[in-house]
Amino acid sequence: MASTATQNKPDDARATTSAQKPPSSGFARSIDALDVGDLTPYELVRRIAIVYLKPQWKILSISLASMVFLAATTGALPFLMRQVADRIFIAKDSSMLYILPGLVLVIMGLRAIADYIGRVTQARIANEVVGGLRQHMFGSLVRADLSFLDAMHSGRFVAAFMADVGLVNSAAAGTLTALVKSGLTAFFLVLAMFWMDSVLALLVIMGAPGAIYFMGKQRKKIRKSTKGMLRETGDLSAILSQTLRSVRIVKAYSQEGQEEARFSASVRRIINHLMKQARASSAMGPATEALTGVGFALAIFYGGWQGIEGNVTMGSFMGFMTAAMLAYQPLKALAGLQGKLTQGTEAAKRVFALIDHQPTVDEIETAEPLLVSDGEIIFENVSFAYNKDVPVVRNFSFTIPAGKKIALVGASGSGKTTLINLLMRFFDPDEGRILIDGQDVRTSKLSTVRGATALLTQDPILFDDTIMENIRYGSEGKSDEEIMLAAHGAAADEFITELPEQYDTQVGEAGGLLSGGQRQRIAIARAMLKGAPILLLDEPTSALDSKSESKVQAALETLFAGRTVLMIAHRLSTVKNADIICVLDKGQLVESGTHDELFALDGLYADFCKMQMVNPIEASPSPASDLAQ
Repeated sequence: MASTATQNKPDDARATTSAQKPPSSGFARSIDALDVGDLTPYELVRRIAIVYLKPQWKILSISLASMVFLAATTGALPFLMRQVADRIFIAKDSSMLYILPGLVLVIMGLRAIADYIGRVTQARIANEVVGGLRQHMFGSLVRADLSFLDAMHSGRFVAAFMADVGLVNSAAAGTLTALVKSGLTAFFLVLAMFWMDSVLALLVIMGAPGAIYFMGKQRKKIRKSTKGMLRETGDLSAILSQTLRSVRIVKAYSQEGQEEARFSASVRRIINHLMKQARASSAMGPATEALTGVGFALAIFYGGWQGIEGNVTMGSFMGFMTAAMLAYQPLKALAGLQGKLTQGTEAAKRVFALIDHQPTVDEIETAEPLLVSDGEIIFENVSFAYNKDVPVVRNFSFTIPAGKKIALVGASGSGKTTLINLLMRFFDPDEGRILIDGQDVRTSKLSTVRGATALLTQDPILFDDTIMENIRYGSEGKSDEEIMLAAHGAAADEFITELPEQYDTQVGEAGGLLSGGQRQRIAIARAMLKGAPILLLDEPTSALDSKSESKVQAALETLFAGRTVLMIAHRLSTVKNADIICVLDKGQLVESGTHDELFALDGLYADFCKMQMVNPIEASPSPASDLAQ
C-alpha cells in the first residue's frame, strides 16, 4: 500500500545539493588541519629510531661499528703524521720507513672495508625506513574515512608519498651519519687536538659559538621556505594529475596554453622557494668556513711563534694541523645537518599526520561477525550530515524485506547515495541505527558488514590488471572456472572471448581500454563471484547507451535472484520493476509503495513520471529519461 510521510522541520535546515558530499578543502589544507603538534628535530629522529630503526638493530649495529672504527682511525691519523715528521724527517730513523708506511697500508685497507660495509648497511637502513614510512602511509590511507579522502587530492597525496618521505629519510639518514660518523670523527680529532696542544685547540674552535648562532638564524628561513616548497609541490602534482584526467576537456576547449601557463607558474613558485632554501642553507658552509679560517690563522700564528721559540716541535705542530684540517669536514657536515633536519621536520609533520590519522568509522572491541541469513534491512530514525549544519538524511525509517527489490527515487541531494554509504558503513549515522537481520552494523565486524554487500556504481572501478584478476578482486581463492561462470552470468563472456587475450586481456588504467558497458558487465561478474546476499546499486546503467543498457540490465536481473536489492534509479524502466519504491525529498522519506500505487497517489513520484511526458503505466521511456529532472 502506498504511503506518504510528512514531518515538521525548520526552514533553515534544508539539505542542498552541495551537502551531498563533504566539503573539499584540498590535500594540503586537510593535512595542515590535523593536530600533530610542534614536531622538533629531536622528536623526528627519536620516532624514526624507535619505530623504523629498532627492528633493524642487527644491521644498525654493524653500521654503527663501521662508523666508530672509521672515526677512531681518523682520530689516529694526526698521531701517525706526528711520528712521520719527528721520527723520519727529524730523527732520521730509517727503520720507520718500513714500519710507518706498512701501518698506513693496514689502517687504510681496514678503513676501506669498514667504509664499504658502512655504506651498504646505511643504504639498507635508509631503504627500509622509506619502505616502512610508505607502507604505514598507505595503510593509513586505505583505512581512512571517506570524508577525509574526499577532502584530499590524489596528486597532492602522491607528492607527499614521494617527496615528503624522501626528505624525512634524508634527514634521518643524514642525522645518523652526521651524529655517529661525523660526530665521533670530530670528537676524536678535537680530543687529539686538545691532547697535543690545548691552547692551539681553543684558538681553532673559538669561532664555534658564532657559527652556532648564525645557523640558528638560517634554520628559521629554511623552515619557512621548506614549508612553502612542500605545499607548492603538492599543488604541482595536483595540476598534473588533474590535467591528465581531464585532457579531453582541455583539448576540446583549446585550453592547452592556459594549463601550460598554470603549470609553469607553479614550477616558478617552487623554484623561488627552493632558491630561498638554497640561499639559507648555502650560507651555513661559507660562514663556518670563514670562522674556521680565523681560527686556523690564529693557530698558525701562535704555533709558528711557539716553534720559533723552541716550545713546539715540527712533528707536534704538523700532527695538530693535520687533526684540525681533518676535523674541518665532519664539523662542516654537522653544521649542514641543521638544514636537513629542518627540511625533514617540516616534511615529517605531513607524513606523520597521515600515518597518525585515526578513522572515525572503526570497529568496537566487542564487535561480532555479522551473520546474514535472510537479508532484511531496517533503518531506524537515521539522521546524518556531512556538514553538521546541513543534514542530508533526517529521521529516515524504513524496513526492506529480505529478498525484495527496493528503488530509491529523488532529486539530487535528497540523500539516496548517503543511505547506501551509511549501510556499508562508509559513514556512521549521527542518530538512529541500521540493522541487518536484527544486528546493528556498528556493533558488527566491519569486514563482515561489507562482505555481506556488493556495490555497483554508475562508474565501475576497474584496476590496471587483467579481466580475470578484476573479476577475482575481493574474492581471492576463487578458481578460474568460477570466474568464467560469473562472467557468463553477467553476459561478459560474449565480448571477453572475442578479445585476443580473452581473460588475460589488460584493461588499462581505470579500465580505459574497454567500453562503459563492458566495464559494467565485468563489475557485475565481480559482484556475482562475491555472492553477497545484499546488492547495492547506485545508477549502474545511467551512463550507458540503449544497447549496452539492455545487456547490463539482463545481467542484473540474473544477479538480483535470491538477493535483497537496494538501488538508486532515475530511469522509469528500472524503477517500475521494483517491489517497493521509496521517494526521498530533502533527506526524508515522503512516499513509498509500488509504481502503480504511487502514481495513483498523485504525489511527488507522479510528478516525476509526468515530467517525462509519457504514459507511465503503458509506455516505457527512452533510456535517457531521468526521473530527477
